[in-house]
Amino acid sequence: MTPIAAPEFPHDLEWHNVDRPPVVRDLTGRVVLLSFLTFTCSNCMRLAPDLRRLEERHPGLVVVEVHYPGFESAAVGGNFREAVRRAGLEHPVAIDRDRRLWQAFGIRDWPTFVLIDPGGNVVGKTAAEGLYGRLSPKIDRMTAEFGAQGLIERGRLSPGAARETSLYRPGKIAADNVGMRLFISDTGHHRIVVAGADGKILETIGSGAAGDTDGSFGEAAFYLPEGLIFDEEEGVLYVADTGNHTIRRVSWTEREVATVAGTGLAALSSGGPGTETALNAPRDLALLGGHLYIAMAGANQIWRMDLATREVEPYAGSGREGLADGPLGKAVFAGPAGIVTDGEALYIADSGASAIRRIKRGMVETRIGHGPDDFGDLDTITRMARIHHPTGIAYRDGSLYIADTGNNKIKQFDLETGWVLTRAGDGDHGDRDGLSGDARLNEPGGLADLGGLWYIADTGNHTVRVYDPVHHVVSTLTLWK
Repeated sequence: MTPIAAPEFPHDLEWHNVDRPPVVRDLTGRVVLLSFLTFTCSNCMRLAPDLRRLEERHPGLVVVEVHYPGFESAAVGGNFREAVRRAGLEHPVAIDRDRRLWQAFGIRDWPTFVLIDPGGNVVGKTAAEGLYGRLSPKIDRMTAEFGAQGLIERGRLSPGAARETSLYRPGKIAADNVGMRLFISDTGHHRIVVAGADGKILETIGSGAAGDTDGSFGEAAFYLPEGLIFDEEEGVLYVADTGNHTIRRVSWTEREVATVAGTGLAALSSGGPGTETALNAPRDLALLGGHLYIAMAGANQIWRMDLATREVEPYAGSGREGLADGPLGKAVFAGPAGIVTDGEALYIADSGASAIRRIKRGMVETRIGHGPDDFGDLDTITRMARIHHPTGIAYRDGSLYIADTGNNKIKQFDLETGWVLTRAGDGDHGDRDGLSGDARLNEPGGLADLGGLWYIADTGNHTVRVYDPVHHVVSTLTLWK
């Protein structure tokens, strides 16, 4: 395709996530990807991970979404601002009500993607799957070519949308029941949000830019952080920095973030000194008996770190993927994503196996689940119960509470009676408060008990939900400064 100058944006477009309507010259010096799509198109949604990967791989890339109301559902078309918020979008979004931009670029179908080089020229158009594999090398070449000429603008285009009080795909949540604080993994924003039980944001940890940097709360950088555990005795928060394949230690005394395990690269390992040993996608953490236990999803294992020496080692799991019980070294896990302790045993949300596992006295035992291909949604006695892709687990008063992610529910597993019962969510994904059985969640990822209430990282809704087990209601926590 011969490069041609990109046409100017029509002056009367409705814009979201920008301070002021941009013009094409604002984008000079940047690689721009125009995405013509809809919120209700299933093919468009399947390409969303590719778009996120492109943005993460190329920090200078500017993605601009262009929507035409005539192709959207009535619910979306009537409130684009809410649709943008629910989708967790940070990049600029244009509403092209008269299809003028669609026509200017010759767009016939959606999703269609138009690539614009740093000189303001249209250099490519594509509509098929495999977006990341095709565009990433082209963006690399353009960045190198224009960078050699000094024509690349560094840093992201400011989106103009305040995000101090917003979350993007929060993965996990932990509580400080002494200080009455919540710690929220704001995974998509690469930071940790610290809030009171009333939603007041006390502080944020991490710059918000994806990276792997130690230092002060404002200077440190995370990459897709997930699991959290707060050591109340030491006043230290441990973070499973999943995207960096590391464990980070957040000290309130020093007000600093430090890496205590992992090299930053994913690899198979047999253990060793913390920062000299490679980890593989740590997703959740638990403290027990002087050790930090790690749900190592990428290795299909449970690891542990000695808090005194900071030596790390595999603790349970052969490394094969599947579901098999037995002694620690022979048991088999499938992408464990959640871990908790009752003070004696460890319980694992074994996500890929749709199972809950227990580690006690050197043995691994399955309490719920039968294998990676055997999942469902059935409340009954433990060995007959079915869950789907659980990613979070917590403990209180003799029961496990499970973020049953694939079923969009929170379930309670009474360890004494063996009964598994739904406590929140009607099973359909959505965003609805009210009586717990009628409420709707969207892929909840983790939960924590604070002051008798359950705070839920409602990942797909980009929010924190609150389940009141006494009054059996679900509400949404509003974060504020």
